[in-house]
Amino acid sequence: MNAGLIGVGKYAPPHIMTNEDLEQRLDTSDEWIRTMTGIEERRIADDETNTSHMGYNAAVEAIENAGIQPEDIGLILVATVTPDYPFPSVATMLQDQLGAKNAAAMDISAACAGFMYGIVTAKQFVESGTYENVLVVGVEKLSKITDWNDRNTAVLFGDGAGAAVVGKVSEGRGILSFELGADGSGGKYLYQDDKLKMNGREVFKFAVRQMGETAVNVIEKAGLEKDDVDYLIPHQANIRIMEASRERLGLPLEKMSKTIHKYGNTSAASIPISLVDDLAEGKVKDDDVIVLVGFGGGLTWGGICMRWGR
Repeated sequence: MNAGLIGVGKYAPPHIMTNEDLEQRLDTSDEWIRTMTGIEERRIADDETNTSHMGYNAAVEAIENAGIQPEDIGLILVATVTPDYPFPSVATMLQDQLGAKNAAAMDISAACAGFMYGIVTAKQFVESGTYENVLVVGVEKLSKITDWNDRNTAVLFGDGAGAAVVGKVSEGRGILSFELGADGSGGKYLYQDDKLKMNGREVFKFAVRQMGETAVNVIEKAGLEKDDVDYLIPHQANIRIMEASRERLGLPLEKMSKTIHKYGNTSAASIPISLVDDLAEGKVKDDDVIVLVGFGGGLTWGGICMRWGR
């Protein structure tokens, strides 16, 4: 039995914060932000919109896209570091809001790599026959933990949600290989006390090395070559980190997902949001070999190689 993504969905808050908006409140410029990060704008949720609200909207779309009903879901996994409350979990809130009465539910805390951890966890439950369908949601309201006076971090982050239903797919398709990892000694470089804190230089060095290594590793684990990869969806953290991963695989520009200019870094939501946009634009097609790779606070990382399609 092969597990794969049988439905996807996303939600982006309507309010757009541009680089020009940030110029008004910080010692920065649109040119600097674009050059250093690749970000032009990001979505910011209003005070009435919580993490659970965004996750619900993405989940509804993913469930409809999968062609199943909420009661068909056996488990809900929500990857987030910005839950509505310490508890109850966002996953249990979604279970109630969706009417997924047969689902177990829990949150996963792996920062920007959280969606990867969620998908790999879901794969185990589906392939073991424990659950037929697992809903995985990556969602963040990073605006509530961003220090809007810190020009090093305030320009980077946005809010949003992406979701996927993991279920059985046809032979040869689905998740071919994965890698998860962590290095707790690097936790001091990216963390939250009251607000989000980051040592940009150290995180950059780690991410450039680890994203490329992990992408290569999952390709090899799948028994494939770099030339077999049709598309790369890296965590949308910084265009220079993303480019380093693309170059490591020897892929042309058009074979790498780029949504960072529209959404900024949405942490656990960035890879599924990108996947939804890429599917809508015809950049990912049935039987394409795609590589998903991300990293985050912890420090954590994860990569998946899959053959797209049901």
